[in-house]
Amino acid sequence: MDKEITQEVTIQNRKKGITIAIISIAVLVAAIWLVRVIFKSSVKRSDITSAVVKVGNIDNTINATGEVLPEFEEILTSPINASIKNVIMDAGNKVKAGQSILTLDKSAAQNDFDKQKFQLESKQNEIEKLKLDLNKSFFDIKSNNDIKQLHISDLTDAVENAKRLFSAGGGTREGIEQAELNLKVAQLEKKQIENEIKNKQQTMQIEIKEAQLAADVLRSDLNALQHKLDLANIVATRAGVVTYVNKNIGQNIKEGESLARIADLSSFKVQGSISDNAMNEVHNGIPVIVLINDTQLKGHVANVSPSIQNSIITFDIQLDERNSAVLRPNMKVDVYLVTATHNHVMMVSNGAAFKGSNLQDIFVLNNGIAQKRTVHIGLTNFDNVEIKDGVKPGDVVITSDMSEFKNSKEVVIN
Repeated sequence: MDKEITQEVTIQNRKKGITIAIISIAVLVAAIWLVRVIFKSSVKRSDITSAVVKVGNIDNTINATGEVLPEFEEILTSPINASIKNVIMDAGNKVKAGQSILTLDKSAAQNDFDKQKFQLESKQNEIEKLKLDLNKSFFDIKSNNDIKQLHISDLTDAVENAKRLFSAGGGTREGIEQAELNLKVAQLEKKQIENEIKNKQQTMQIEIKEAQLAADVLRSDLNALQHKLDLANIVATRAGVVTYVNKNIGQNIKEGESLARIADLSSFKVQGSISDNAMNEVHNGIPVIVLINDTQLKGHVANVSPSIQNSIITFDIQLDERNSAVLRPNMKVDVYLVTATHNHVMMVSNGAAFKGSNLQDIFVLNNGIAQKRTVHIGLTNFDNVEIKDGVKPGDVVITSDMSEFKNSKEVVIN
């Protein structure tokens, strides 16, 4: 038979349960504290890298790629349609100004030159013949005019004689009129001849001028072809190194086709490439840092290509030190475009600890303990990171990756 539990027993049991719960919680808290003390986060000093916060100037950069190219490279092209006859220089050979690179078979162009030269000589002979013919024609007309002048003089005397004869009673009025008519006819004929002389002079000048213009065109074409024949002796116009030469002897070459390239290796430039997402950041004059191994070369963007190919923008970089010993043709380099500069700011060496966020946690060393601090990040580049707050000059910041301790406020440095 069940017995009824008294109220006093119930209260005692409840107090006992509360006491046990409080003791259990206290034991759990103590255990957690003891675990944290015994197993506190730690890292070896040799496993981390650090840097001292300093004050200085920092540049903000965006990354690009680049290729070292000769600043001056001459492309030698064929001035005529010809074929390659002989190759004298190979790629990699050094050349001086005036040295022959290769020779062309220019017999076809020479035949064209000889043909045009004959045409010019024929045209010059034609001009001389035209001058002789026109001079003879002009002389004949002028002679007729002189003869007509003599005839007019005779007719003038005849009119005077007819008048005297009529006054003496030996002539008639009809005789005078006939003499005067003959004189007028002769004078009109003389004017006609004089007008013909004038027209003939103008015609002579026009015909001779036309012939001379045609001869000048032939002479100009001949001189141009002669110049092309001279250029067909493919020679270096400046000292340098042959970087390419067409060695296919016997190959037919069209006018304007590339035959060789000569580079001046005494100075270099860098051709940079970057995604078109940075289009607004790239412009003429922007400072540039070119990194070759551990060497930094400074320069600026000289010009930006207006075209975009495969979402890539290309630009030329003019270096301040164009003849640096570290430069080699076709060398691939890292390029950093300087988009902004902050002066007299706190900064620390860049490292894996900095993830690119403007607000992030870092660890600062203090008496063997790395303490977490939340800081604001400013400009960054491949060397340094600007820290706006949370640290002071002289603080030692861990720059290696500390992401495994993201939940720890302090880390013991062993």
